[in-house]
Amino acid sequence: MTGTRPHRVLVIEAGGTSDPLAGLEADGEIALTVASRSDEAGSQLADTDCVVAVHGEGVDAVAVLTQVREFDPELPVVVVAADLTVASDAVAAGVSEFVPAESPDAADRLHGRVLAAVAASPPDRSDKAGGMPIEDLGVTEELRLKKRAIDEAPVGVTIIDATRPDEPMIYINDAFERLTGYSKSFAVGRNCRFLQGEASDPDAVAELRAAVDAGESASVELLNYRKDGTPFWNRVDIAPVHDADGEVSHFVGFQMDITDRKEAEMQVKREREDLRHLLLRIDGLLQNVTEELVEAQSRSTVEGAVCEQVAAADTYDFAWISVPDRSIDSLVATASAGEWAVPTADLEIDLTVDESMPAVSAYRTGEPQTVTDPTVLSRLASESPWLDAADLAGIAAIPLSYGETTYGVLSLCTTDMATLNAHEQAVLKAIGRAAATAINALERGRLIASDSVTRIEIQTRDTGLFFVDLSERTGASLAYNGAVYRDDGSVLLFFEADGGTDTILEAAADYANIVSAESLSEYDGNTLFEFVVTDDSLPGLLAERGVRIDSIDVVDGIGSLELELSTESDVRAIVEYLQGRYPKTEIFSQRRVEQPPSTRRAFVGEIKSRLTERQLTALRKAHVSGFYEQNRTATGDTLADSMDIGRATYHQHLRAAERKLVDAFFNQ
Repeated sequence: MTGTRPHRVLVIEAGGTSDPLAGLEADGEIALTVASRSDEAGSQLADTDCVVAVHGEGVDAVAVLTQVREFDPELPVVVVAADLTVASDAVAAGVSEFVPAESPDAADRLHGRVLAAVAASPPDRSDKAGGMPIEDLGVTEELRLKKRAIDEAPVGVTIIDATRPDEPMIYINDAFERLTGYSKSFAVGRNCRFLQGEASDPDAVAELRAAVDAGESASVELLNYRKDGTPFWNRVDIAPVHDADGEVSHFVGFQMDITDRKEAEMQVKREREDLRHLLLRIDGLLQNVTEELVEAQSRSTVEGAVCEQVAAADTYDFAWISVPDRSIDSLVATASAGEWAVPTADLEIDLTVDESMPAVSAYRTGEPQTVTDPTVLSRLASESPWLDAADLAGIAAIPLSYGETTYGVLSLCTTDMATLNAHEQAVLKAIGRAAATAINALERGRLIASDSVTRIEIQTRDTGLFFVDLSERTGASLAYNGAVYRDDGSVLLFFEADGGTDTILEAAADYANIVSAESLSEYDGNTLFEFVVTDDSLPGLLAERGVRIDSIDVVDGIGSLELELSTESDVRAIVEYLQGRYPKTEIFSQRRVEQPPSTRRAFVGEIKSRLTERQLTALRKAHVSGFYEQNRTATGDTLADSMDIGRATYHQHLRAAERKLVDAFFNQ
């Protein structure tokens, strides 16, 4: 870099530098400037060789691109984003390069894209050569120095005699020999066309020919061939040399190997074309699936719609969804679609087999599985006669997972080997999550809307549940009084206990998943405790599966729980889940009961949806602490302290919650 300035790269990114910038930061030939907002960049564009816009919170990369294009339509702009939809908008806005932020080699890609973008505009000289003028060396020494400089130049240099037939080369330097593999004895006296081959662009050759005929300069990028036949991309620059009469007597030519840059450019072009095609297809597929899921009123509708939409894509030949049937320990098909006619019974998969079956592995691990290896596909086809091993190019199995619950598996077959790429797998995973979310919402909604529920009673001695262990250690009896889910992911669990307050608080401090514990009030010999839990809580885990806790009572380290779930829910699956997580758990009874009119539950759900987290917490604390009792022991100050807010603020939240409650009551 001696004597030249570095490439000036302006990075616009909120929140400081990120991992993809590591390659740029480590390159000593790049001068990096980072701005956190696009409005800070305007004054710096005039002194910038390339702009990198990192899309994220606080920075709209497409807006930055538009701003740069208004200033200078030719200034290179590279967009970095994790959201592939940004790429589509950026391409439409004329982005120079795009780099997926979550790609494992994002840093290397960004570094290469920036270098490729600025390569066509070499840096200006930032300083002047110092020392004694070359003319002062004397004619002989000056000529000797110039010859040595040309001989040792790092780029190929040739001199062509324009006065002789066929314009032969009369000089080549050492770099030309290294670049082409041809020796001076072979090349000198010949026209340089021997470097051309079958894939050389005739238009570029014609441009050079026309420049020579006109006695003008020219610059082209041409595919040439070395002596051993190896192709390479050659940037050829020629300029005329005039004699004393002003006539063109010679041409000087410069050859530079630009193979790496050209291959990088072609790769980027291919990736952009692939990305554009992928985005168009993905947008359509996701939109179609989302529209179907929004309209779905039942789980079967969700499963059928997903299969129909995925199979309608031109990249998949067959799709089906299978769900676990505990009675036969199998995954059984509930929906299918595609070009192949496959009996439902043939799609059944034994869950007791090893995880080499993609659907079994996806169900057990909760992670997507893909198979493209021909040997494995052949084995799978031999175990499933309806699969044609000759045409089959890939199988994908996508778990339908919400939280820790896997409702089933979406399986797909394709005859196109290129289909199951990283982008495609990300889309399929998103579809799996969307389908599982829709199923979860329907499952939970059934519990509220149903006229009857299944009630199960279980008993547990498992000390993995902190309230069971707490009772066993302190001898206290505990009763569950509800929970509040906070925006930060933590959960407030309320329990009444008859043990000593200090004893319970000291014991609670030993549990890693309890952030804090405090007593809220004492009433009739019992103390109300609030436990702030950060890890997955039992109420939250059950709620994800459409299960509501009716009661929890713990005496002498034995917990008795009453749970409610919809009559269509898989009771066995719920019990097996609890026993897998808490082994010392048994089911004591299961019965179907009529529940109160659904309008009451809908009313409660409507009220909760209107309350903010703070309002619901303030109202719950006031209710369970006896704040509304005539001889209350809890005060506004006590409850405010428990929420780490001032008394006035607490009463603002409480009054807002009470107002919404009363409004809902009278409106109902």
